Amino acid sequence: ISVLKGPREEIIYVPCIYRNTGRKKPDFLATVDVNPKSPHYCQVIHRLPMPNVGDELHHSGWNACSSCFGDATKKRNRLILPSLISSRIYVVDVGTDLRAPRLFKVVNPEDVFWKCDLGYPHTSHCLGSGEIMISTLGDPAGNGKGGFILLDGETFEVKGTWEKGDKTPPMGYDFWYQPRHNVLISTEWGIPKCLGYGFDPNDLKKGRYGRRLNVWDWTTHTYVQAIDVGEDAAPLEIRFLHNPDAAEGYVGCTISSAIHRFYKTQEGDWAAEKVIQVPSKKVEGWLLPDMPGFITDILISLDDRFLYFSNWLHGDVRQYDISDTRRPRLVGQVFLGGSITKGGPVTVCRDEELQRQPDPFFIKGKRVPGGPQMIQLSLDGKRLYVTTSLYSAWDRQFYPDLIRDGSVMLQLDVDTERGGLTVNESFLVDFGQEPNGPCLAHEMRYPGGDCTSDIWV
Repeated sequence: ISVLKGPREEIIYVPCIYRNTGRKKPDFLATVDVNPKSPHYCQVIHRLPMPNVGDELHHSGWNACSSCFGDATKKRNRLILPSLISSRIYVVDVGTDLRAPRLFKVVNPEDVFWKCDLGYPHTSHCLGSGEIMISTLGDPAGNGKGGFILLDGETFEVKGTWEKGDKTPPMGYDFWYQPRHNVLISTEWGIPKCLGYGFDPNDLKKGRYGRRLNVWDWTTHTYVQAIDVGEDAAPLEIRFLHNPDAAEGYVGCTISSAIHRFYKTQEGDWAAEKVIQVPSKKVEGWLLPDMPGFITDILISLDDRFLYFSNWLHGDVRQYDISDTRRPRLVGQVFLGGSITKGGPVTVCRDEELQRQPDPFFIKGKRVPGGPQMIQLSLDGKRLYVTTSLYSAWDRQFYPDLIRDGSVMLQLDVDTERGGLTVNESFLVDFGQEPNGPCLAHEMRYPGGDCTSDIWV
């Protein structure tokens, strides 16, 4: 796949969160107009509130995917919204009116708890079988447990778990599968009841944060191998290269702030090697004396040429050329806030990368609170969208001004020839201006799919 030719994105769906903000409102799905020719450019044009308060909407996925390509009966007309904390799963109809989504079905938490013995759902991917598969962080009591919920692709009823056999990983988070190599690989964030209220440094060194990539046999649904990427690494987002023949990809480790390349070995099992390390900064006036970059989201361009990731604490978004997958080369970087800006509470005492602390980030006269977090790339690779909220309990702790002022969506222009990132100064979606008060905007999806929802088989 060189570069996918598709129409330019005109709207983006974004889950917006009120949990932990002190505003007793339900989370909602926002539809944002990103068409520069529209009179509503950079505005929220529709809001679909959920029927409950405190869900913590987070990531989303589709009811049908490119694995069903060629089946004319399958349409991407339902968006799946798992709730990270309540364990409810919402199914949203985006087919009837893609600018004004409506609620289609609610899967109740007891169905997830009782039929699967799982809870805290995270990543949703559609399967070639027509089913929907959702990874989880734990069991109903909030202990760690890496498993997968299966939903029927037509009725959206809970069918049970995907995994078989006696062995399950101690934690879960994200996953990606690659049928040509008979593999699924999942990651580990941490134990839900430990990270649920916020980040406690006392949880480190106690096995409460993830350290493994978990390898599953795609055909038998069994857990076959664990790859250790380091104590308290917290490997989060995992992405195979888009080329379905490729037996490699990257995973971003949050707390250790490293990118590991994982790959299939000549023996046929899987291994990982660290290919990027963001050095911590020695600081005063912060939670710990060493501040990690905190890599929270990564993605790979559809042509497999560039890797992007965000450092939520340091405040930068980076672009690497991965033409040589073992030696990523930094080609673009931009600072969009973060915890080390000049004039703030944190003093940087030693920094292996920067000569001085970056300036606070302003756009359209607004000082942007928080740091860059979720990212999404346009199909042609030329526009990178960024939001600033990680997860409400951690936002409240690391960036209290994010709770007060609300998060934002920004857009970076990408040089796809040589590499390079620049802020589009005319683009700002300010979720501090919402009718029900400032909210926390998280993951972004386009109707019909994007770089992080498609798995080609």
